[in-house]
Amino acid sequence: MKKRIDKKPWGKEEILVINEKVSVKIINITKGERLSLQRHKHRDEFLRIIDGTALITIGNKNKEYGKGGEVFVKRETLHRIKALSDSLKVLEISFGEFDKKDIIRVEDDYGRF
Repeated sequence: MKKRIDKKPWGKEEILVINEKVSVKIINITKGERLSLQRHKHRDEFLRIIDGTALITIGNKNKEYGKGGEVFVKRETLHRIKALSDSLKVLEISFGEFDKKDIIRVEDDYGRF
């Protein structure tokens, strides 16, 4: 698969691999913006901060992560990423079935439900 870039209201995603044994993306989030508070039924996610600082919500806990910080999100767990720095790049590796219909949004700053 050729790298694909999807523009989002909070920045962009660079999709490197999808629906292989894993799906791999680079998520770029604009400072102050955040992804929806969401969960998935069919996939787990590994997140690694490539550049910048993020506030990551897992369940009801918030924690700051800098470059090199890693977190594993099990399916059905609420999670969210917010950019605290100008340049936030996050590597996301999804394990399981990657399907945008699997995103269950609980809160969203952009009205997507």
